Amino acid sequence: MNNPRYPLRINVGFIVSQPISYSRDFHFEYANIHLQPDLDLEAFKGAVKVSRTPQGLIAQGYFQAVAPAQCVRCLVNFQQPLRTEFSELFAFSSRTMSDSELILPEDGNMDLDSLVREYILIETPISPLCRPDCQGLCTICGENLNNNSCEHQTMGSAHIIIPDKD
Repeated sequence: MNNPRYPLRINVGFIVSQPISYSRDFHFEYANIHLQPDLDLEAFKGAVKVSRTPQGLIAQGYFQAVAPAQCVRCLVNFQQPLRTEFSELFAFSSRTMSDSELILPEDGNMDLDSLVREYILIETPISPLCRPDCQGLCTICGENLNNNSCEHQTMGSAHIIIPDKD
């Protein structure tokens, strides 16, 4: 059972003494989770497979969640679905360390909080859209064009003249 204070910390110390290629799956599911310092997620679920290698333990994870977001076109708040996958080596020593510079802690507890947070943030869109065909707001009156049309849009389109390139 996971500690609610450290929801993504898993004890993998027993895997160190297992033969090479031994693996174990760990599953996670939370209605709400807070990843320090500032990431709140809902409907969080996923799994990580931890495998023993000569160099250390490889954590291969798949996670999905939804995060609160605001559409950049219409300013409506919505739930942004997020998915991520990763594969990272937690090395036994600095000699076998990979580019990520992760070392397996001496107590055998692998804390995935910062790793999952980092990968989820990479998948978060810079300009989130509530839907791909979002019409945005009228530039004159601010009406949400997804819900209603306004007189500015009908007038504006009637007065647009596109010159010929002749």
